[in-house]
Amino acid sequence: MNLKPQDIVILLKLVVLDDRPWSFSSVAVELGMSPSEVHGGVQRAAASRLYDPNRKVPILRSLLEFLVHGVKYAFPPESGRLTRGVPTGYAAPPLNRLIAQTDDPPPVWPFAEGSVRGFEFAPLYRSVPQAAVKDEALYELLALVDAIRDGKARERELAVQELTRRLIPHE
Repeated sequence: MNLKPQDIVILLKLVVLDDRPWSFSSVAVELGMSPSEVHGGVQRAAASRLYDPNRKVPILRSLLEFLVHGVKYAFPPESGRLTRGVPTGYAAPPLNRLIAQTDDPPPVWPFAEGSVRGFEFAPLYRSVPQAAVKDEALYELLALVDAIRDGKARERELAVQELTRRLIPHE
């Protein structure tokens, strides 16, 4: 059973939910997916040892290891034309506060209601921009993952530090 890109989105949403109760339906609504997609994603994550089905939580150390070392190979980014969208990677929080911004168009997830014009950066799942604008914590995690997927060395290094701080806060 192979992971799909949306499984990472589901796991990051569960990280954000922390100890709050959730259901496949509630997560599906928040992510713009179907309950069966969320259920399948959780099953694939469990089979990949990124999710503990007994405790019903992501296995944070394993997830972090995969995000740092595997996500850019498993789900390489696709870039495209100039478009309107939601900034991601180095152009989104929290990295946009740590990295000096250039005059170059930033990477953006295509989104009609987006406020920034930049180069199209394909999100892990088509509903990511909608989910991100509704949940700031999820937005930051997804943008950090994108910085790892396609960032320069400094951006990747800062993204790894920020992800580690968020996923394993006591270290």
